[in-house]
Amino acid sequence: MQDASSRSDSLPSRKIVRAWLEEPADRNASHATRLVAIDAAAFAIVFAAGVAVESVAAKIVLGLIQGLVIARLFVLGHDACHQTLLRSRRANRILGRLLFLPSMTPYSMWEVGHNVLHHGYTNLASLDFNWRPFSPEEYAALPRWRRSLERVYRSGWAPGLYYLVEIWWLRLFFPSRRHMPTRRIEFHLDGCLAAAGGLAWAGMAAGMALATGQSMILLLATTVVLPFLAWNTVIGFLVFLHHVHPSVTWYDDKATWTRAVTSVTGTVHCSFGPTLDRFFHHIMDHAAHHVDMGIPLERLPRAQATLQARLPRHALAERFTWRRYFAIARECQLFDRRRARWLSFGDVKRAVDTEGVLP
Repeated sequence: MQDASSRSDSLPSRKIVRAWLEEPADRNASHATRLVAIDAAAFAIVFAAGVAVESVAAKIVLGLIQGLVIARLFVLGHDACHQTLLRSRRANRILGRLLFLPSMTPYSMWEVGHNVLHHGYTNLASLDFNWRPFSPEEYAALPRWRRSLERVYRSGWAPGLYYLVEIWWLRLFFPSRRHMPTRRIEFHLDGCLAAAGGLAWAGMAAGMALATGQSMILLLATTVVLPFLAWNTVIGFLVFLHHVHPSVTWYDDKATWTRAVTSVTGTVHCSFGPTLDRFFHHIMDHAAHHVDMGIPLERLPRAQATLQARLPRHALAERFTWRRYFAIARECQLFDRRRARWLSFGDVKRAVDTEGVLP
């Protein structure tokens, strides 16, 4: 396994790497508008189809498809939040809030947690919370129920539960002072907007159930709850692929972290192939996105290719397979930041059982 510290040897600064990817900054607003129109129409059509079909199995399938459409809308909102979708900052902020409604994501909370903390401090353990692994000592200090929950999160089978609880519920949707000490009126208003969007969605489903004589519980479950849970699974899964890998290192020391240029070494380009990568609006070209958040989505494939050509030893790139995904999930469960190495829960248990101490 190649660790990030060895890969950071002779790695140019982020400023230099970013210069390699620079292109004219003009946004393709017409292309972005078409994508927004297509995805918004798809959301409405799939929702309507889920109401119209009689088969419960068909409703479930359409609910899962609706979750994928929410993911597409969210990626566009994510780009608007990075100011890469439209030319106007104000237009991006308005459109981003609208695109985030189906995922019930408060725009300003996402902007702080994602743009500032995650992008600004990728893999710095004290600030970046996206799939941040516990150290063996931190894990051992957790109560039993929380250790059990962490094992579920890291099993490979529950990325949606991780995102739903640890990201959306605890850090985005009206977070407590523990997770967001700063209080801003904008945070509260965006939380209310996200909640209103969810209530409007549920109200529409309930109204359609009454109008068509269907079970309200069934229609709410298949056109609201299931798509929302499916969306959480998709985003939790994608972020896992972006940032959990045997060659990705987490840091305590800020000076060491700075030298590592984690915008390159802390991100993974995990491709599903051209068709699915395009379906997810090129969010899988993730290292290029971290190097320069200002690259519009349609230019990310070329920027990613440039990055991998210029830094073949440093830019992590893999073709997705389920076998590899579950192997990484088994291997990358805890991270010993003193020794810069990943451990599994089994590694820790064996060390305690045989030696009586944490590894």
